[in-house]
Amino acid sequence: MNSLRVRIGVLGLALLAGLSAPTAGASAAPGTAVAPTVEEQRLDKAVPQEILRRSGFDAAAQEFTRDLRAAHSYAQARRVVVREGSALWRRAVDRAQGRGPVGGDLSRDDDRPLYWARLSMTREVRGWESGFGLSDAQRSDLLGELERASRGQADIRYRHGGRRVLVTGFDPFTLDRDIRISNPSGATALALDGTVIETADGPARVETAVFPVRWQDFADGTVERTLRPYLKQVDLFTTVSQGRVGRFDVERTNGAWRGGFPDNDNVSRTETVPVSDPASQPQWTTTTLPYAAIVAANTGRFPVYDNTSVTEIPAGGTQAVVRPDGPTPGSTARAGGGGDYLSNEIAYRATLLRDRLGLHDTLPGGHVHTPVLQFGAGNTDPATGAVTDPEFVRNRLDIIAQVRTILKVAAESPVTS
Repeated sequence: MNSLRVRIGVLGLALLAGLSAPTAGASAAPGTAVAPTVEEQRLDKAVPQEILRRSGFDAAAQEFTRDLRAAHSYAQARRVVVREGSALWRRAVDRAQGRGPVGGDLSRDDDRPLYWARLSMTREVRGWESGFGLSDAQRSDLLGELERASRGQADIRYRHGGRRVLVTGFDPFTLDRDIRISNPSGATALALDGTVIETADGPARVETAVFPVRWQDFADGTVERTLRPYLKQVDLFTTVSQGRVGRFDVERTNGAWRGGFPDNDNVSRTETVPVSDPASQPQWTTTTLPYAAIVAANTGRFPVYDNTSVTEIPAGGTQAVVRPDGPTPGSTARAGGGGDYLSNEIAYRATLLRDRLGLHDTLPGGHVHTPVLQFGAGNTDPATGAVTDPEFVRNRLDIIAQVRTILKVAAESPVTS
């Protein structure tokens, strides 16, 4: 998700900015149902419905609606959203890893059924007339619990013994450009969750979670809330997102700047990344992933680069300039190697949290950008194209496999400080 390059017209790199549009239904009267968000309104289009139907995930949303409407108290409703949210995540993971029924003719590696089924559920909660006086705060809590459960954020479990790896992915994005879009980072999270990678130093268990493409969730601390309990337990972490066409990048430097590209609710933010204790906030954070070893290894068919470029306002200057070799002393961030969108921000937040926990010199962690997931030739028109094709599936499977190999190399290499 490299918005710097999106602005110059590269399809599918990270996401842009502008002035924010208000979320639909945000001004509803206390205690009443609210209208669907911009993100949820896309559900009624033909492609999301086809994806849900061809994966069998339409049934999950229908079952959730039935159970939620049968709840007669906030406590019952909370149990439903936690249970069904967690079940949706497990169902998506199982499908991706070859367990249980396929549910339709979409390939198992597809991350989109989880995304659209989750939105079906959140839209139901948002519009639910409970009959027992559900408060605004309770509705908000239900939505939060459903988000965490259905994204694997509440399902991170490491067994005793062995090495531990933590990986994050993202939802699909730029859906108004092409609503068929899949995100290979989210597909990777589903494919690798709970799996074991055999390394030269023994088995490494991978746990994963998926994050939304929404500025406000990041400002509300979803990254720190999810990762903080585990960074002192793991041996390696990497945030992953979709980046540039035809290549992987290990992003060397992350910047404290939001460049404003609209998120999945068509909201924009142009500002310094908002974090706790801003007085001690650095302009830049750096990877501690073993980038040299990763770049040198034969990890798959896509080339892998050590990306050192950033955009900065030099100390004493007023104009942003691109620095191919990283930031200069005292500069102000305008884009990290991963741009100025949410891929850069998750990398910045995760590595800042690593540093604030005193783990910079001991914990390998950073950000990996995958290639843009492309449809096959002849299927590139969003208006007329099919929701999937053989090349699209092959590209996604190859990206997933290459991320797994990159993790293996990283787990076998010393931390880079």
